[in-house]
Amino acid sequence: MRKSFLILFVSLLVLVMGFTQMGFAQLVEDIPREETLIVDVPHGRAPVPNNFNIFTTSWNVPNRGVHQVMLESLWIADFITGEVINALAAEGPIYNEDFTQMTVKLREGCHWSDGVPITADDIVYGVETTMKHSGMAYNAQFNLYVDKVYKTDDYTVVFELKEPNSRFHTNFVDRWGAWRPFPKHIFEKVEDPVSFEFNPPVSSGPYVLANYDPAGYWVLWERREDWDKTPTGILYGMPRPKYVLFPSYGEVTAIVIDQTNHNLDIADLDIEGFRAVISKNPYSRGYRKEYPWVVNTDPCITGITLNNEAYPFDLRDVRWALTLAIDIVDYIAIALDGAATMGVLHVPPTPVYQKWYYEPMEEWLKNFALDIEVNGEPFKPYDPDAALRTAEYAKERGYDVPEDPGEIKEIFGPGWWKYAPDVAEQLLLRNGFTRDVDGKWLLPDGAPWKITILAHPNPVHGQHRNSLAAAQQWRNFGIDVVMRTSEAQGTLAGVGDFEVTDIWPATEPWGGHPDLHRSLTPFYSSFYRPVGEETAGHVSRWTDPRIDEIVEEMEKVNWDDPRNMELGMEGLKILIEEMPTIPTFGYPGVVGWDEYYWTNYPGAENPYTQPYHHFPNFKYMLPFLEPVKR
Repeated sequence: MRKSFLILFVSLLVLVMGFTQMGFAQLVEDIPREETLIVDVPHGRAPVPNNFNIFTTSWNVPNRGVHQVMLESLWIADFITGEVINALAAEGPIYNEDFTQMTVKLREGCHWSDGVPITADDIVYGVETTMKHSGMAYNAQFNLYVDKVYKTDDYTVVFELKEPNSRFHTNFVDRWGAWRPFPKHIFEKVEDPVSFEFNPPVSSGPYVLANYDPAGYWVLWERREDWDKTPTGILYGMPRPKYVLFPSYGEVTAIVIDQTNHNLDIADLDIEGFRAVISKNPYSRGYRKEYPWVVNTDPCITGITLNNEAYPFDLRDVRWALTLAIDIVDYIAIALDGAATMGVLHVPPTPVYQKWYYEPMEEWLKNFALDIEVNGEPFKPYDPDAALRTAEYAKERGYDVPEDPGEIKEIFGPGWWKYAPDVAEQLLLRNGFTRDVDGKWLLPDGAPWKITILAHPNPVHGQHRNSLAAAQQWRNFGIDVVMRTSEAQGTLAGVGDFEVTDIWPATEPWGGHPDLHRSLTPFYSSFYRPVGEETAGHVSRWTDPRIDEIVEEMEKVNWDDPRNMELGMEGLKILIEEMPTIPTFGYPGVVGWDEYYWTNYPGAENPYTQPYHHFPNFKYMLPFLEPVKR
């Protein structure tokens, strides 16, 4: 079995990529399958296959291995552990008292793959080069804040800032994207660092480029001999796979076939594809080994975004009516057969955020009331037992679910809003809405109420699944709803050309840190742009002076200061009161792991790091994988 890249995988590449079987066989001839980890590229083939320069503002598909195994950041957030890991940095950022200076201490002993030490010279040169070239990523951010950058010794960098900024270091915290150091001794020799292809690339991570498909369908990486001179090696030890192959499939059927036949170790699937795999492959598993299988630690919150500039979504009562017209159990059943973790806050219901925000805010949620009465009492919309109802749904479907309420809430979420169509009706009636003889809702001017949802074009994506579920729920309530999918969804939403869309209801937070500045800032009024102009903030175009005050105060305190979390909770309460967008469930990551060649993936029973292969800290998973001898 030493050279057993399965024929089916080779054949697939031949068909999809136009390769001859002989040509691909030549590529894999000396690559032992048992030393190779094969993971798919979920975002398609590389449009510019020969370009490994992801330090520009252009999108060169970093998740074909570039940011997972080739590059290291100063810091990296892990949304499983809730930690920000010191990678190329030896410790966290050091600010002066008024946040006008930031000092970075670098980790000693790290080298580029060509043997040159990684030092303060790389950081200073990289930042200065970034500031000189508008085509470099983070050019705008650095020019906005950096007065000067210099070194005080080979492993100490000082940033002098133009104005106080307690979050300046977040430009260097990798979650999905950050400013990453690049080698001075390579880039200083090129005329234009923006057009430079960086090929062959010099690596700061534990792997180097071995080969790639000139058509952009696959990239092969090989473990560095000096892996112990990288943050990954220093922190966690030797990555176990000698090779990591990143192929791009393009559609789920091919992924299902190859994982079923042990030609794909880690895959990004939809729920239907995952079920097909586990029904045929006894070695396949998900993040959880049992229903609902999916990753419930993803740092994204999904849901529905309303255009707060468009009538009637500019009315809070209407926004709350649409929320209360949703039966969240039925909603998640429509979207994902119940396999999702409901989230009532504008942050994901992951274990760490449940600890940081959901649990501390539980009593406030229970006591929160709308300005409308039911049976003579203020209506309290929060339902702390919604997850228990989802568990009952799963049992009725024949799935095995835990009996412990705490475990149920960890899996299905801490709670959501009550299904209260009668209250939703009251809210609409008091704003002039009426129903026709068939029970269909009419606008105050007597016209039929019709909602068009601008939906994600991929029907298996979590965004699109939200649109499907919302459309059905609101139709049941008596609103005429249509869905409009578009490849230009982001562009249309950016200029406000929509009523309702399934774009994230709030920007995802760091995942590995409780700071919510990243989530709240897009609602800051300075980023507001009128409909017709490209927004610089959240596409909902909702702002609130109270949010402005919170964001401004956050920027005056250290992100580790307990006051920061208090401010985050205040911001979340305002978002709930106003409901400019409707959070529904955390992004359900449907990960398929084949344990035929490799085991000890970071599943729910042993979550030692984030479980995704397309995130940059995938490299921290590799030292813990255990090969299976065949």
